[in-house]
Amino acid sequence: MEHIEEDRLETDLGYRFGYLAGFIGFGDEDIDAIHGAAAVLAPLVPSLVDAVYEKLFSYDATKRHFVPRQHGYEGEVPENIDALSVDHEMISFRKSHLARYLEKLVTATYDEKMVAYLDMVGKMHTPKAGSPNLNVPIVQMNALMGFVAEAFVSTIFGLNLDRDAEMKTMRAFNKLLWIQNDLIVRHYV
Repeated sequence: MEHIEEDRLETDLGYRFGYLAGFIGFGDEDIDAIHGAAAVLAPLVPSLVDAVYEKLFSYDATKRHFVPRQHGYEGEVPENIDALSVDHEMISFRKSHLARYLEKLVTATYDEKMVAYLDMVGKMHTPKAGSPNLNVPIVQMNALMGFVAEAFVSTIFGLNLDRDAEMKTMRAFNKLLWIQNDLIVRHYV
């Protein structure tokens, strides 16, 4: 039986990631599968980003979080939820961040820097980082992660990979998104 320092899971991000990866079984073979899918997934990133924003804008509970100024955005801010469209300059700014995130998922080395980035993805949706006015409820983050997971499933099934590669890629993304979800949820406790 492996001993886990439970207190350390809350204070040492690398330790936490290592524990999650080990427990879930996320390893080099999974990273290779994710990287192996990069060439076919990268061209699909713009359509994935558009699908995510279309979904986010179809509910007032999710769309309202895009009205306040986003961290790093210097342009005009919409007056209210009705004045915000998917073509707004601030949404283009946000879409570029999501596109970089998706690209990074499939191309980055899964090292300390990447783990810190995945953790920041969770933290930036709370007042703990980025904009102090941004506090996306955990239910909205869970809904988004579920939608992103489904988008990856649909996309991977549409790639016409051989069965073995398809299964490895699906399993790898499933494990990765569970780890990402933990690195989001931890900032809500």
